[in-house]
Amino acid sequence: MLEAQATADMLIMTQPFSAPETTEQSIEVGLVRAVLAGEHDRFARLYEMYAPMVHGILLARVPRGEVDDLVQDIFLHALRKLHTLRDAAAFGPWIAMIARNRAMDFYRSSRVTVEVTEQMAVDRPPNRTAKEILDLICRLPEAYRETLVLRFVEGMTGPEIAARTGLTPASVRVNLHRGMKLLREKIGAVARPQ
Repeated sequence: MLEAQATADMLIMTQPFSAPETTEQSIEVGLVRAVLAGEHDRFARLYEMYAPMVHGILLARVPRGEVDDLVQDIFLHALRKLHTLRDAAAFGPWIAMIARNRAMDFYRSSRVTVEVTEQMAVDRPPNRTAKEILDLICRLPEAYRETLVLRFVEGMTGPEIAARTGLTPASVRVNLHRGMKLLREKIGAVARPQ
């Protein structure tokens, strides 16, 4: 029994290691192809894999109360338009772009918006709630906003963000670093009385 286990362990150790993104990408390709072949129930797995990313992208761009409905709309749209996806391995970047476009469409419609001023942030006490931190993040430039929300709200790692959004790992690292620097500055500026 122990000899069989040792043999199995040796086989596993000698097999080439594949990166998680490659495995996830091959799962993604299989799921996309299955859905296109008529197995629509497989789309639920794509939803499980990518809903946190879509949620994070939207959370960085639209009011929190609108996010859940928009996530559902985006996945329904993606299911209907899946046949237009040219490369099954690009499902993540494709649905990320749909989410970004839907967020822009949200603001193009005739919705009333309230402008947030710096003075509103200065009037707040230095002890920040998660909502206040998210509000500060949402005032950062778009590239930093999205990567920070995906990292800290959705819990995705830098490599996961890169793999799912189609950004390069270097771009994600730079966006996270610069975004954190700007966020610290905003938190510091808000915490200091003027």
